[in-house]
Amino acid sequence: MPTNDASVPTYHNYIGGAWVPAADGRVIANRDPANGELLGYVPDSGQADAERAVQSAKDACDSWRKTPAPKRGEILYRVGRLLEERKEALAQQMTREMGKVLVEARGDVQEAIDMAYYMAGEGRRLFGVVVPSELPNKAALGLHDPLGVIACITPWNFPMAIPAWKTMAALIAGNTLVLKPAPDTPFSSISLVEAFNDAGLPPGVLNLVCGGAEVGMPLVRHADVAGVSFTGSNAVGRLINVEAAQQLKRVTLELGGKNAIIVMDDADLDLAIDGIVWSAFGTTGQRCTACSRLIVHRQVRAEVEQRLLARVAQLRLGHGLEPTTDVGPVINATQRERIHSYMAVAHQEGARLLTGGDFATEGDLAQGNFYRPTLLTDVTPTMRVAQEEIFGPVLSIIEIGSLAEAIAVNNHTPYGLSSAIFTQDINRAQTAIRDMTTGIVYINAGTIGAEIQLPFGGTRGTGNGHREAGLGALEFFTEWKAVYIDYSGHLQRAQIDS
Repeated sequence: MPTNDASVPTYHNYIGGAWVPAADGRVIANRDPANGELLGYVPDSGQADAERAVQSAKDACDSWRKTPAPKRGEILYRVGRLLEERKEALAQQMTREMGKVLVEARGDVQEAIDMAYYMAGEGRRLFGVVVPSELPNKAALGLHDPLGVIACITPWNFPMAIPAWKTMAALIAGNTLVLKPAPDTPFSSISLVEAFNDAGLPPGVLNLVCGGAEVGMPLVRHADVAGVSFTGSNAVGRLINVEAAQQLKRVTLELGGKNAIIVMDDADLDLAIDGIVWSAFGTTGQRCTACSRLIVHRQVRAEVEQRLLARVAQLRLGHGLEPTTDVGPVINATQRERIHSYMAVAHQEGARLLTGGDFATEGDLAQGNFYRPTLLTDVTPTMRVAQEEIFGPVLSIIEIGSLAEAIAVNNHTPYGLSSAIFTQDINRAQTAIRDMTTGIVYINAGTIGAEIQLPFGGTRGTGNGHREAGLGALEFFTEWKAVYIDYSGHLQRAQIDS
């Protein structure tokens, strides 16, 4: 356990409406990935903390479930307003703990604001169904019931947006929660919970426990947790799915991606290059929707590569708070090493390095976890760098000769989250929409930039079929209840008497 430095703050878990340390007093140091600066400490929680948080959520379940949904929505509206007021401070805090450039951090906070308002509005909707009965003097309708206690386990790359996606939808549906943020980026979730507290959310409805697997898996296994919402790696998601299945728990998994942009020979290349650079190197490639593969028609490949090399050379690395910075650090040294390990893989498989492929260590960059934006070419669809999620600023270029070949290459990965095509042919665009087997499809835009009012998620190894955001999120966090009201005054035996 680190010895606490009194010059930086020590934060606590939030359980039952109170801020409390971990049961055994352990803490985790939180550091700025751009320079290693110590930012503070958070609890390194364990099973005892998980049990206490789940009990708190369980105790609050009945009261919160019976709170009218419009009243629940009013609290979410207040949370949205508080996040708006605090947006700049929250964005700067996020840049320091996660590394993304400030303009992107502001967007991360804005997603939380948008989700607060969107889900607050659902408090006056939460539509069920009313259908005609097959028998006289009988009504038939369907209602949404909350699941109960939900464990939300969130990643480090969107440290406020993703916790907001999960908590806002679960709460408006009448569930109570335990939120466990990633150990690398706990401050953003702490600030989100502070906004809920300040907005008047009743004690126990939302609880926060910080830490790693020692608190995460006990939450998954806990008998009183009815559902688990997880965003993270495919490997961990599989483990969670197996654990939860033993108790028949509902689980939503949002896992990895190996997203591609297709550039056809008729594409607007100025627009395409803008979309590629933003999608591949925005957030330092650390988005599940980041473009990791560029599928480019052979007639424009040389020009696209030349333009990309020129644009990548202009990207400026640095601390995300510096206004001149285009690309920040990767999250930690372990991830930087993992990204770099793929350079040897690419070389062994016959890919050619155009630029990047190494740590950035000049000047102040030596203090942080910086990796140079990287372009690999002569990549074939079956290479590991074209199949495995690298989760960093690495783009693999694959040449194709037709739309059919491009779509086949796009679909041939273990993942199916986001895809994009640049073309000025409406017929090609419509074909791509029909045939690209990803959960998100963009036409003449990059692979990133999903909006909160549509369902977010993917196919194949990207998840298990559920969706986040939009109305799809409410489907996961609720159970259908079919209600039959017979006012005939005598027994009616459904199909037997119909």
